[in-house]
Amino acid sequence: MFPEPQFASTNSIRLALYEEGEGPAVILVHGFPELAFSWRHQMPALASAGFRAIAPDMRGYGRSDAPAGVDQYCMANVIGDLQGLLDALEIERATFVGHDWGALTLWHMAMLAPDRIERLITLNIPHHPRSPVEPIELTRRKFGDDFYIVNFQDSYEADRAFAADPVHFFEMMMRKNQMSRAEFERLPPQMKVPNLLKVMEQQESGGEPLLTDSERDYYVDAFTKSGFTNPINWYRNWTTNWRALEGVDQVINIPTLFIGAVDDVFIAPEHIEAMKPLITDLTIEMLEPCGHWSQQERPADVNRLMIDWLARTS
Repeated sequence: MFPEPQFASTNSIRLALYEEGEGPAVILVHGFPELAFSWRHQMPALASAGFRAIAPDMRGYGRSDAPAGVDQYCMANVIGDLQGLLDALEIERATFVGHDWGALTLWHMAMLAPDRIERLITLNIPHHPRSPVEPIELTRRKFGDDFYIVNFQDSYEADRAFAADPVHFFEMMMRKNQMSRAEFERLPPQMKVPNLLKVMEQQESGGEPLLTDSERDYYVDAFTKSGFTNPINWYRNWTTNWRALEGVDQVINIPTLFIGAVDDVFIAPEHIEAMKPLITDLTIEMLEPCGHWSQQERPADVNRLMIDWLARTS
């Protein structure tokens, strides 16, 4: 179903690495709760188009090393892993593709280590200007303690709940056609706050399963072995990452393709508009209908948009 991993030592840890093809390097960075496996539809397409597709399990995920401690998962360490990966593979600069936390990681890397990124493709998560206020406290005031990112800061309740039944977790989380943006906008405010613990308490969810049984089992097996705490520790560094950007220029001067999803209901149109002044060479493509899991939900369209843009900007 997926290539067997190789392993590359970065500055501090070993990353499990999956590769297909030859040519200019395209490094694919996954988010939460995902794996390099989330790029299974993109890797052969990129290889067929003449690229060397490289997808690591990021630190704390899958078969990569998972050092203990919340501070191990700050953005400085994660970006260091990607720089170390380039060094280990003797690649000076590469095209990077990121989804979810992978996109957020690459926005940070584009500000802090732009010399290693030739071109940038991000899915779903736009570039946000740095908040003048500490973000977790701001989020707590806006959405309350039940908002999943806030809950992750306050306890390990979610870690335990997800690990207790990973099959149910992935069946509830990774779905498509759940809700359109128009339907979401009609909800009362209290129903717009994502609470993953409440999601886990439900027996059924709307929409359709995104994954086949064998694909779901791939995720379940990986997270049964690795657990959820270290992936969630990425969220527990939100304030640390915010502090690290103080005084850093927010403008990105790297050719960038942003692929958004109209029905990724927590990314509003104004979030995408706010990104435009911060990127000097920006192409935006929107998928409709499409929810949060774009590269798995609409793989053919994502592949076409990426490969066409890469051909135009080569």
